[in-house]
Amino acid sequence: MTSKPRLQLALDHTSLDAALHTAERLHPYVDIIEAGTILCISAGIQAVRALRERCPQHTLVADLKVADAGATLAEQAFAQGANWMTVICAAPLATMASAQAVAARHQGEIQIELFGRWTLEDAKRWLDLGIRQAIYHRGRDAQASGQTWSKQDLDIMKALSDMGIELSITGGITPADLPLFKDIAVTAFIAGRALAEAADPIAAARQFHSAINDIWRG
Repeated sequence: MTSKPRLQLALDHTSLDAALHTAERLHPYVDIIEAGTILCISAGIQAVRALRERCPQHTLVADLKVADAGATLAEQAFAQGANWMTVICAAPLATMASAQAVAARHQGEIQIELFGRWTLEDAKRWLDLGIRQAIYHRGRDAQASGQTWSKQDLDIMKALSDMGIELSITGGITPADLPLFKDIAVTAFIAGRALAEAADPIAAARQFHSAINDIWRG
């Protein structure tokens, strides 16, 4: 991973045109672009292709949260131009392994989306498959109920980081939150509404980068 976390734009629009408009406006100010789950369900896998055509230099994520048919869905995602694809942590190891094989053939990567119940023993098995990335996710419903980043969250992230798992972190992230994660191997901070729905999206992206640069100097 890079020594400094990157900024990822999550596009969870229900309209492909709206997502493309946001990507067009913000792509110079972010490092990674994500075709979010909501967008992929609403617009189909062609959303990945449309984003790849418009943002050819960016790392592109297909956030499919795959639970089954790993090889088939990975082939779809990577053939449409994705660099990374997400698999839900509850998926069978066979699903993860088949998705990982396709990702490797396309010089891509699989990210394990951490939701619900999983253990550090599970994470060791993912590493054994060659999967090196995971997403630590505070979901929309958890945010709406007032859940904040806890010491338990941070301890789990640090344990994963120490194992060699590179983490992307998402869930209502703001620039003020970033110091919490300074001791963790963070691949990316994922922001969706904090960028797309900001009063000034470009200024919001610059605030993220400023905070990242201040915390991860050198």
